[in-house]
Amino acid sequence: MSITIHQLTADNQADLNRCDNAFTVDAELCLHAEDGRISYTVRSVAPYVKRYGPEVYDPQAYIGQPDHVAWLAYVDGQLAGQILVHENWNRFALIWDIVVDPPFRRRGVGRRLIEQAIRWARNRGLPGAMLETQNINVGACRLYGSCGFVLGGFDAYLYRGITPDTREIALFWYLLFS
Repeated sequence: MSITIHQLTADNQADLNRCDNAFTVDAELCLHAEDGRISYTVRSVAPYVKRYGPEVYDPQAYIGQPDHVAWLAYVDGQLAGQILVHENWNRFALIWDIVVDPPFRRRGVGRRLIEQAIRWARNRGLPGAMLETQNINVGACRLYGSCGFVLGGFDAYLYRGITPDTREIALFWYLLFS
């Protein structure tokens, strides 16, 4: 299996927004905060499928822009994932969207995309990288933790404007370079 990462260009822009972001929720993170540190345990829940979106990003916002970039991952020439990154107001690289198509999950595609985003941030002299996900996306949380990210905060109300009775909690992950 050969994973290649390509920056988004006019030549491959048709591949942006083509990955399926649905995932099965079968667990959630239960958060604990003590002495300024956030930790968690994982609790099983009745399985269901979660899908965000539809997420449709304008390729022109990422092609040739100095502070926005997108990469596409391919496995043996087949589209497998995407990541969108930009320099946030606080100078962190903000990973805005990362999606790995279901057939390619747990094969290193997400890790390679994150490593590419981290290289970009380091090359720009940024102090670190950040991203947001949800407590119900346990697989993604495990990936971020294994890439060195730590929980820096959470928001129990962020998604209630969309779904008032949601149990989803926004999690903010950080990777500091120094």
